[in-house]
Amino acid sequence: MANVTLFCQILQQIPRPIFNTIVKKYQTDKHAKGINSWTHLVSMLFCHFAKANSVRDISNGLRSITGNANHLGIQKKIPSRSSVSYINGHRDWQMFREVYFQLKEYLQKDGKLLQRKQFHFIDRKIYMLDSTIINLCLRIFSWATYRNQKGAIKLHTMLDYDGCLPSYVFMTAASQSDVRHSGYMQVPSHSVIVMDRGYQSFKMFWDWTQQDIFFVTRLKEKINYVSIEEKELPSDTSGNILKDEIIEPAEESSRKEYPDKLRRVAVYDAEQKRTIIILTNNFSWTAETVAELYKQRWSIEIFFKELKQNLKIKSFIGTNENAMWIQIWTAMITMLLLRYMKEKAKYVWNLSNLIAFIRINLFVKMDLQLWLDKPFWPQNEELRKEEQLNLFDSLGFDSALS
Repeated sequence: MANVTLFCQILQQIPRPIFNTIVKKYQTDKHAKGINSWTHLVSMLFCHFAKANSVRDISNGLRSITGNANHLGIQKKIPSRSSVSYINGHRDWQMFREVYFQLKEYLQKDGKLLQRKQFHFIDRKIYMLDSTIINLCLRIFSWATYRNQKGAIKLHTMLDYDGCLPSYVFMTAASQSDVRHSGYMQVPSHSVIVMDRGYQSFKMFWDWTQQDIFFVTRLKEKINYVSIEEKELPSDTSGNILKDEIIEPAEESSRKEYPDKLRRVAVYDAEQKRTIIILTNNFSWTAETVAELYKQRWSIEIFFKELKQNLKIKSFIGTNENAMWIQIWTAMITMLLLRYMKEKAKYVWNLSNLIAFIRINLFVKMDLQLWLDKPFWPQNEELRKEEQLNLFDSLGFDSALS
């Protein structure tokens, strides 16, 4: 039986030397009044793992385990409600973003979070780009006006296909269009971007082509084009590929923004009974590869669903932008830890089941890895058997006789 709780063992996955280096870099403990950066991180991770509804729930939840607080690294005092509110509003949120990326790099070293299931022949990083809207109470978040007297923000996220974890997150007003955000979004060169048609911009597409970036997106219906060449479909092509052709924009303004040819692939979606038109600047992949790449865009939709359903992200415990960013990035850290534990476990976990089981057993003292591997195994009975064997050995009995 472990001497520390599951929550404590989860926190141990975060290397303290790396965390301390980041704290020193951002000077987030320089003017701390009793609540240091580590205690702040523990409080916010508890918020997500326990799905606390308010700062009161965070403070009271941590106070309920006062005897084990030092195991969590909380050395001075449990933060009060007012302390949590204050540090969320004032501590630099960029420190938590740095923790996420440094921890992601650290945990990926053993290859657990870098499993690519498809597209091994593509020697480029593949990213999925999309946005999601999070509704807010307009009376509290008066600056986040959306429509119909509602408040909301929009999270633009670029998901790394190798591991399905964010490589880029940016928050804008929900009323701002996706294509407007794309004007100042930076994408790594020599990569592949798969996205929905909301980000369609011929100027951006040309910039990406100049940077050796391949894109796969859905063509908007209102875009006019001229067909230059229709490619013959191979005999072994699956029946859902309807057309594969080379095109160029018909409008003069669009041709000025993208002065080159593009590829248009028409795919029939049997499940939805509709035809999807895909646009790309890659001419060497097969039409099936283009279609399958676009299909993988749903991995980011699944990520948004898991994030909203399992973590504290649909409502915020702070009202200013700094507090919101801290809650968003600590949610990403929580998701990173969950994905890492899921990959390490021998038991085939569903992510929603994993977070639900952790939530129930958050302060139970049991071995984390043993529990991840055998969540329904009677651990106490197994430990008793080991103790009995050790007892026989200590008394000098032959193991065969026992």
